[in-house]
Amino acid sequence: MQISFFGATNSGKSTLVNAIAGQQVSLVSELPGTTTDPVRKRIELPGIGPCTLVDTAGYGDEGALGAERERLTRAVIDSTDVAVLLRSGHPSDPIWESLLHKAAIPVVAVEGHPVISSEGEVEGHPVISSEGEAEVERSQPDFSSTVEMTIRRIAEALPREEERFLTGSLVKPGDTVLLVMPQDSEAPKGRIILPQVQVIRELLDRGCVPVCCTPASLPGALQNITPNLVITDSQVFKLVNETIPSGTPLTSFSILLAAAKGDISTFIEGAKAIDTLRPGNRVLIAEACTHVPDTEDIGRVKIPALLRRRADVGVDIAAGNDFPEDLSPYSLIVHCGACVATSALVRSRTRKALLAGVPITNYGIALAKLQGILDRVVLP
Repeated sequence: MQISFFGATNSGKSTLVNAIAGQQVSLVSELPGTTTDPVRKRIELPGIGPCTLVDTAGYGDEGALGAERERLTRAVIDSTDVAVLLRSGHPSDPIWESLLHKAAIPVVAVEGHPVISSEGEVEGHPVISSEGEAEVERSQPDFSSTVEMTIRRIAEALPREEERFLTGSLVKPGDTVLLVMPQDSEAPKGRIILPQVQVIRELLDRGCVPVCCTPASLPGALQNITPNLVITDSQVFKLVNETIPSGTPLTSFSILLAAAKGDISTFIEGAKAIDTLRPGNRVLIAEACTHVPDTEDIGRVKIPALLRRRADVGVDIAAGNDFPEDLSPYSLIVHCGACVATSALVRSRTRKALLAGVPITNYGIALAKLQGILDRVVLP
């Protein structure tokens, strides 16, 4: 879960985040605009579990970077599950509260630090002045007594969704599941990637027997077991399909994530746009994370190459929070599996694509389509 803190500049967001975390996560100062970029802190909260606190730069800063800080704050909305809004008497407070509600995000309102107007007024009352200049003694708000209440209200506001298994109805207790996991230059040294970890843990919890192999060791693995399901990295879809028995159910980690975090029927429908791509069309590759690409990068190298083989299309890359506001130039959006992103982010981007009339799919489904085996793949 991502819990984001919104409010006017200097309304006490950083102080509240620090109080909840019990440590200094964000720098606190009386100077407006101290927080310039969203600051993230992963934490375990009672009644909530593991989550990420996001301290935003806020709004209402009239300085040179005010507009840019506000843009970064708006970008956080897409991935937010619960918003904590610090009301401070700023004129934009109702606007932002409405913005959060329109995005279907639960809002927990907290009274923050009163905002001082440029005329030297606090909540409509004159400020004591000396020699014609406004003087205000401002101390940071003390949230120590409200932390427990705020955490409880956040827990109550969390969306209550039915538990969804990544593997859905594809497995049952006792099934042997073969996981094909390439260990190429894109694989992190000394560990396996998050979707693979999540699937392995889920299979163990569901009483299945997970067996792991690489594409090179796949033939040997098939000599020793008869899998009830094969889950592969999408980039070796074609190789795995050609190697396993034709009747063995096949899917990919990316497709499992697409079903768990987004609307897989929309992604399947969006993949049909691949057949209609024409030279000169533009395709957006959207990544939820930020990383340094390698020569074997699936989103920046392999998928673009397959798309260009179909048609001479232009390809743009959007990484992290840099998702374009104007989607009209694109004929297709191909989103990553979003292994490190929230479901809220995937749903928000899907909604934006649909409103713009642009088809959207994801890495695994696009690769299956491009390699002619989408009809062969099973969906959770």
